[in-house]
Amino acid sequence: MKNIFCCFLIFFGAAVFCAAEGIAEESRKGKEKVEMSYAFGMVVASDLVETGLEFNYNSFIRGFREVLEKQETRYTMEEAMDMIQAAYEAAQTRIGDRNREEGEAYLAENGKRSGVITTSSGLQYEVISQGNSSQEGGEKPGPQDTVQVHYRGTTLDGNEFDNSYERGEPVEFPLDGVIRGWTEGLQLMSVGSTYRFVIPPNLAYGSRGAGSAIGPHSTIIFEVELLAIVRPPEDDE
Repeated sequence: MKNIFCCFLIFFGAAVFCAAEGIAEESRKGKEKVEMSYAFGMVVASDLVETGLEFNYNSFIRGFREVLEKQETRYTMEEAMDMIQAAYEAAQTRIGDRNREEGEAYLAENGKRSGVITTSSGLQYEVISQGNSSQEGGEKPGPQDTVQVHYRGTTLDGNEFDNSYERGEPVEFPLDGVIRGWTEGLQLMSVGSTYRFVIPPNLAYGSRGAGSAIGPHSTIIFEVELLAIVRPPEDDE
């Protein structure tokens, strides 16, 4: 009897241990699902925040669940996509109108500052430092030239969207292959100079914008250092 009782205790203990292990495993899996779901929500929201769309959370969750659980949905997927597209275009129009107004106000005030020059196209520039380079005898690049630059780009609120200094490597590009504000502005500079450009949307990325950082009709700011005019190597005679 004693041996049977001991065996029972061992068996019962093993069963309790296995049950506890199973509960712990289910708990772990449940926690992982909770954490993954939260992370997924963060990623989806991050992708959507720049669209300018506003959401009713209850309806959002209902549509999400009905698709995942294969329930009957209120709209077809085609109808849903059409609704989203229309809402997105309306939101981008609102954002573009706001960006345009903010840009015009900024350009008007910035143009009053001492040292800021506004060209006939609307480009504004300010000399931060004037180069005294011997390269090309101080020659400025032409519209077909390739240049080497360092630069830092920000939106009007100071949000930095690009910085070649941080990457530790200058950039080379032909002046006829970039936005109009750069094409015009770089031709004003001599090698070694650093200028600050305020570029209105018609000379930048216009109604399209550029990625999530530069919205439609955005006025943007670049601080540009002209390092060199890149000349093709001459063929040996």
